[in-house]
Amino acid sequence: MRTIATGLEWSRSLAATTETIDDLSQTLPRASNCAAWELVADRVMGGVSNGTMRRMVVLGRAAIQMQGDVSLENNGGFIQIALDLAPDGAAIDASRWAGIEIDVIGNNESYNLHLRTAEVARPWQSYRQSFIARPEWQTVRLLFADFEAHRIDASLNLSRLRRIGIVAIGRAFHADIAIGGVRFHS
Repeated sequence: MRTIATGLEWSRSLAATTETIDDLSQTLPRASNCAAWELVADRVMGGVSNGTMRRMVVLGRAAIQMQGDVSLENNGGFIQIALDLAPDGAAIDASRWAGIEIDVIGNNESYNLHLRTAEVARPWQSYRQSFIARPEWQTVRLLFADFEAHRIDASLNLSRLRRIGIVAIGRAFHADIAIGGVRFHS
């Protein structure tokens, strides 16, 4: 089950039970975990979706915005912003956490959070969970137990978590989403 809450009050109450992945205190593309955000589109596999990633202030908050058009032409269908969880791309142990929370605002569309572990070998494999990016800032909490394996038989191995991605995928639409922070939560 997913829990969604909004406001500064929520962030304060969880301060002791979270660990920052990115608080947007660094200059894009650098994240506060010293890794770098990157924009990836289906063009790497022959698709025609296009997107942009930029740093901006959205309703008073520093954010990374991903905008673009997802197209299903040429077997495409995604754009994403992705971040390694360690600066060198190595796996980290996230097994002490219950999930990931993101501060997000968007265009009332459905997006995915994708996880990749050291066991994920193919670009189309991941562990996925959907959420709605509402047109006001909210904190979305995604439990690891609710992620679904996509085109991979291995179970989600939290002790070898490597990468996260915020993804517009699976249907033709205009993506417009901004992230104001990403954390592990208990």
